[in-house]
Amino acid sequence: QVQLVESGGGLVQAGGSLRLSCAASGRIFSIGAMRWYRQAPGKQRELVATITAGGSTDYADSVKGRFAISRDNAKNTMYLQMSSLKPEDTAVYYCMGNINFRDSWGPGTQVTVSS
Repeated sequence: QVQLVESGGGLVQAGGSLRLSCAASGRIFSIGAMRWYRQAPGKQRELVATITAGGSTDYADSVKGRFAISRDNAKNTMYLQMSSLKPEDTAVYYCMGNINFRDSWGPGTQVTVSS
């Protein structure tokens, strides 16, 4: 059984920073692309950032230049460094990983940005 667990969410003032982590555990023999999604109240879940197994990255236009996705393959962990946070970044952030050739999701972590 593979599990993904996010951590690092919390309350921060506008302009501040947070670093989210997503740790994969269980019997893992392959981790492909990993992604961060977010879902704000009353809105659809949206893709925030992607990192491939080879380390290539891609970002939603709304976070380009402010967020940075990375991964530590030795630790089976992915990160999202969020800077210059805005109130509109408030959402539950979810990690998703293609692990053992199947997509797995974490339960999410709340990020709240106050104005």
